[in-house]
Amino acid sequence: MIVKMSKVEIAGPRELLEKVLYLLQESGLLQIEPNTKGFIENKDSVYIDSFLPDKDTMSEQFFLEDLKGKIDELLSYFPRIPTKKSTMDPRPIIDTISETLQQHLLSCREMSQKNESLRKELTELDRYNIFLDSIESLLNGLRRTPDTDLIGLTLRDPESIELLKKFLTKQAEGKFDLRTSTASDGTIVGLIAIEKELSDKVKSTLSDKDIPEFRFPFSFEGLSFFQKIELLRKRITEICSDIETLEMQLDSFATKWGTIYARVKEWIDESLSVLNATGSVFETRMCFLIYGWMASQGVDELRTRLNKEYEGKVVLDEMEILEEDLERMPVILKNPLYFKPFELFTKIIPLPRYSSYDPTPFIGIFFPVFFGMMLGDAGYGLILLLLSLFMIRRFKKKLYVRDASKILFISSLYTIFFGIIYGEYIGDLGHKFFGLTPLLIERRTSIMPMLYFAVTVGVVHVVLGSFLGFLSAFRRKMKREALSKFLNLLVIICILFLIASLFGLFPVLLTRPIVLAILFLSPFLLFAGGLLAPLELMKSIGNIISYARIMAIGLTSVLLAYVANRLAGMTGDIVTGIVVATLIHLLNIIIGVFAPTVHSLRLHYVEFFTKFIEPGGRKFEPFKKEEKMSQ
Repeated sequence: MIVKMSKVEIAGPRELLEKVLYLLQESGLLQIEPNTKGFIENKDSVYIDSFLPDKDTMSEQFFLEDLKGKIDELLSYFPRIPTKKSTMDPRPIIDTISETLQQHLLSCREMSQKNESLRKELTELDRYNIFLDSIESLLNGLRRTPDTDLIGLTLRDPESIELLKKFLTKQAEGKFDLRTSTASDGTIVGLIAIEKELSDKVKSTLSDKDIPEFRFPFSFEGLSFFQKIELLRKRITEICSDIETLEMQLDSFATKWGTIYARVKEWIDESLSVLNATGSVFETRMCFLIYGWMASQGVDELRTRLNKEYEGKVVLDEMEILEEDLERMPVILKNPLYFKPFELFTKIIPLPRYSSYDPTPFIGIFFPVFFGMMLGDAGYGLILLLLSLFMIRRFKKKLYVRDASKILFISSLYTIFFGIIYGEYIGDLGHKFFGLTPLLIERRTSIMPMLYFAVTVGVVHVVLGSFLGFLSAFRRKMKREALSKFLNLLVIICILFLIASLFGLFPVLLTRPIVLAILFLSPFLLFAGGLLAPLELMKSIGNIISYARIMAIGLTSVLLAYVANRLAGMTGDIVTGIVVATLIHLLNIIIGVFAPTVHSLRLHYVEFFTKFIEPGGRKFEPFKKEEKMSQ
């Protein structure tokens, strides 16, 4: 339901403004309105002006914004570790905190920059790790002599090894030792041990033949191959150690100061929120004026609190709600426990206006019914019931998943109910093993009765929507629109009676009066609804016919269940039959959840809500403290 709202004015001495704003922020009951339209009469506007903060207030705001920016930067350097919530009041020590913050920020910034630089260097050196790990085994048993040079290579494919051997045999006259190994990334690493006097010549020729030598960092030039490897490993170890030390320092710093600075930031946010709110306040020479909206049920509570806190110096008055206010009145949706999960579907569509209806209860009533009518299998319903109970327990803290699970739970109960009516339990297994028979109708063979049933449900749904649309227009005093909707509703009912009489559900004698009634109402409908009235009428008839999808989707589900059972019996093997049936039934359940969900929502959003819901509502956004997410 849409919560009843009140339009209020809060007035008091100017010197109490900041304290009142803090109280309003703490209560979280009032949405402050910065626009005076509808609140201040033109004759009074000469005495009222927007509140102008003094020089000290502006200086305080600049100081806090600068402080907040520095704390945000400092906290960005901290690792994400759980911290306790502090109740400290930062106001008495805010100057000390400002001085300490500057020192801490410089220190953490330096550590963070050093950490980033080390990680960048480590990333660059990490690519050598694959080469080092692969070449480790190649160095075993290799003689280290002053006249021997080592050349590291990376080869493209195994075929290049033989070509390399032939080349070295020719260039080095057999005075070489070639060893190869496959690296963890699949590349082939090679190591050539060769005399120093031939080394430069071989390196140059290898480069010309597009067999590149493995290059170490430029700073390692002048060192031997073994020295390069040792220095590289040593440097990687040093970097890892330095990074670990820096992270430990930041962890220790965050543990010690994180809670304090998080509390200071929270207080600054609250203070800036109050200071910014003064831009929506108005003043006279002696007092301040705050205008806004709040739930009517909270007016007495807030009035009592203001009177108690400020001994009657601050007054809250309810103002008269004008017709123009209904267009901009903020909206709060509040529903009983049963309907609450269905707000998940309401959030998909635009918020209704204050003068309209909350769509949530309608979805809560009709969605599970449509879902159950389409799926309509007691066995499937039982499976979904157990699944929904598991999900409710498993995802207690995840709001959307929990609400979806509760909707599934309610829908599964209706699925079981209609499954008993249809006599379906995992297709015809209920009939074969338990003797389950339909209480009212068997969907598989009663196609036309199911079609009549689905269309009848559509008649009820669309006629209800049209009637609510008439009431909505009547409440808003839109006489012509109300008349158009009422006449449209009467013509629809006449057409339905006419169709029913043609099928023998009503006496044929009523056919002629009904036709005359339609002819009589048509000119008035054109007058009230204009040239688009016939189109709107045909649209409503089309909406009713579209409810035939309930029968079609249900028929598809039951036939697929029967096919699964038949195929299982045709396999001639119990195990194979169970596997085949299980897979098809599982597919049917998945389709049986998504298809009824999508089509049930479509019947609400397109065929039903368009008749009476007025979108474009303004969300209620109270002036309150920001909710902090727990880490």
